[in-house]
Amino acid sequence: MRRLIAALVAVLLLAGGCIAPRARWASPTSGHLGPPSASASATSLHWTPCPDAWKGTFDTAPKNITYDCATLKVPQDWAHPVDGKTFDIAIVRGRNAGQRDKIGSLLINPGGPGGSGWDYGVYRAAMLPAEVTRRFDIIGFDPRGVGRSTPVHCFSTADLDTSFGADPDPVTNEQFATAVATAKHEADACGAAYGDTLKYFSTEQTARDMDAIRAALGDKQMTYLGYSYGTLLGAVYAELFPKNVRALVLDGAVDPTQSSEASAESQAKGFERAFDNFATWCKANASVCPIAPDARAAVVAAIQQGRTAPVKDKAGRVATSGWVFTAVAAALYSKSAWPALGIAINQLAGGRTDTLFALADSYADRDANGHYSNLFDANATIDCADDPHPPTVAHVRDLQTAWRAKYPLFGASMALNLICAQWPGGHDPYPIGPATGSAPILVVGTTGDPATPYEQTAALAKMLGVATVLTHQGEGHTAYPQTNCVTDAVNRYLIDLKVPPAGTICN
Repeated sequence: MRRLIAALVAVLLLAGGCIAPRARWASPTSGHLGPPSASASATSLHWTPCPDAWKGTFDTAPKNITYDCATLKVPQDWAHPVDGKTFDIAIVRGRNAGQRDKIGSLLINPGGPGGSGWDYGVYRAAMLPAEVTRRFDIIGFDPRGVGRSTPVHCFSTADLDTSFGADPDPVTNEQFATAVATAKHEADACGAAYGDTLKYFSTEQTARDMDAIRAALGDKQMTYLGYSYGTLLGAVYAELFPKNVRALVLDGAVDPTQSSEASAESQAKGFERAFDNFATWCKANASVCPIAPDARAAVVAAIQQGRTAPVKDKAGRVATSGWVFTAVAAALYSKSAWPALGIAINQLAGGRTDTLFALADSYADRDANGHYSNLFDANATIDCADDPHPPTVAHVRDLQTAWRAKYPLFGASMALNLICAQWPGGHDPYPIGPATGSAPILVVGTTGDPATPYEQTAALAKMLGVATVLTHQGEGHTAYPQTNCVTDAVNRYLIDLKVPPAGTICN
């Protein structure tokens, strides 16, 4: 069981992904920062060896991979790049000792928003196919507001424990008022800490940081691998800097044209569909899924138990309905986590919480000591900065009722965009439009993806105007490099710039 949980946590932490159910995609209309040609910095990077970069990601140092680290200063506001106000961007470079015929750098973002691209770069430098790492330096970076870069810290440990533990569907007026007050407390904490600078942690600002990284690396054009929210960063980059694109792989597509409301409903639909797929699998595999034959009934009962008679572990931690719900959502990111979900719900009925909290904590980025990263501080800040038209609290309440009926397990929770509804900071909407003049772009979508539903894949490709869709017929969030078919197609594109034929489907 311990090995299963350890492997599971690794899968969830390193899969890269769009955060749900707390995240909400924005609905910006246009950028405002002026000519994109002014964004890229000519500053070179001062690399220093960081041989311990692997610690915290791997148990032992990866063989034949060396790591170097650097920091790039970027303007807080690219609209005023010489006003002296800057953020630090932490960058890591992984290099294969067998590198030959180098093409350039491959910049990576794992999604979120708020995921650590620095940690992900360390991981992917050792875990991407060797034919890719032999041709590229693998570059990870923490976007502004995240991790080792200039970070956003708004939420206390108590705030996050309260938020994740809260009922995912506050039905009564009193319960809803409590949810509103909790979200307002979190939003106000960000406003008090950062004030007018909150809007500078936006997607467009980060896309411009990416071009500064490209220039500082000395690459004439960008080669990029973006997962989930990272596809949005890539799409904005391509719209702003189409001539600077060499190759972009956008895996787990976000449709930038959707409103925040439409995006949240899309996620509700995607998670509901993914859960149905899990339940079907569970029923057909009862020997490894102890909550068969009716997984949905078992999960609904577990959430209700979390409301009325929650299980408490030996340390006094309580498996409330919110923590149960978080564990369920976490397990749907990867089919390899499905057996653990069945075990977790079954154990909970017997008074055990270890597998349940392992799942939930992997999603919340909560360590064994109860400490959180700043993933969700950054997530809320970036989402709310991006969205110029967040829902009102009253509209959230209406959506909660409507979506509960349409998506019984996930709809009500996905409607609760209460932080952005009460956000004290300004907004900095990113541009939406085609990547006119760009090299061909590859958009990868997975049919069973819960967090970035497959329907968004074609929409993103259509908006870009220069993109080809590669479909992964399967489960889980994002696809590369999981199957030979997807891996071969993406590798050929990254290395040889050969786009797979339109309509290609990988199983």
